[in-house]
Amino acid sequence: MNRFYPFLLLLLLVTMPLLAQKKNNPAAPGFDMAGSDKRAIQIADEVMAAQGGRKAWDQTRHIAWTFLGFRRLHWDKWTGNVRVDNLKNDQSVVLNINTDKGRVFRNGKEETQPDSVAKFVKAAKSAWINDSYWLLMPFKLKDSGVTLKDLGEAKTQDGQPADLLQMTFKGVGDTPQNKYQVWVDKTTRLVSQWAYYPKFSDEKPGFVLPWTDYKDYGKIKLSGKRGPRELSDIKVADTLPDAVYTLLDRPNL
Repeated sequence: MNRFYPFLLLLLLVTMPLLAQKKNNPAAPGFDMAGSDKRAIQIADEVMAAQGGRKAWDQTRHIAWTFLGFRRLHWDKWTGNVRVDNLKNDQSVVLNINTDKGRVFRNGKEETQPDSVAKFVKAAKSAWINDSYWLLMPFKLKDSGVTLKDLGEAKTQDGQPADLLQMTFKGVGDTPQNKYQVWVDKTTRLVSQWAYYPKFSDEKPGFVLPWTDYKDYGKIKLSGKRGPRELSDIKVADTLPDAVYTLLDRPNL
């Protein structure tokens, strides 16, 4: 037998699953592939698989949730349409995150002054960026502008073993100077904890919170519990009435 055959066979057994993961979970354009660790990228692919898989994520269309009890959001992933309802007052905004165009209703009337509309639409988009990240970050580990680093093994605050990732950003979002650390459970491969740093250079995090209470929504898994903070009324749907994104009424979903 050729003495290189066992080595080649071993190499194939190791590389084929990695190639399959990359094919099944391609990085978004602009993801920092060169600056990211291979092990970190592999872990990100394992997280995507544990959450339901890339195909299931791509097939998921409408997601709705309430952010910390005061803001209700609806997002059509396929079109970029978003609705943001402020539950503490009578204010609703619909916009398209790809065009930054939208409409604003306050106190039962539509806002028509262009500067005011632009201000509220911008604020609503910022709310969507923040609130969707709190819910959907595990699906965004290979997003545009992201650099992933493998920080080795670590334990969560409740002592569970995990792989620790670091996320930094280049020229994306409202706060590209942020840094996150993400704990990925050794057994489930789901995100089990995260830490937020307002600046990359910060040594101490702004917060450290668990990710718990995973449930199936449609074809994907989502977590709503962040310790004392909660993302509630999470729902996933294939279709929604047009009224959801035209502000004709407040939807039940």
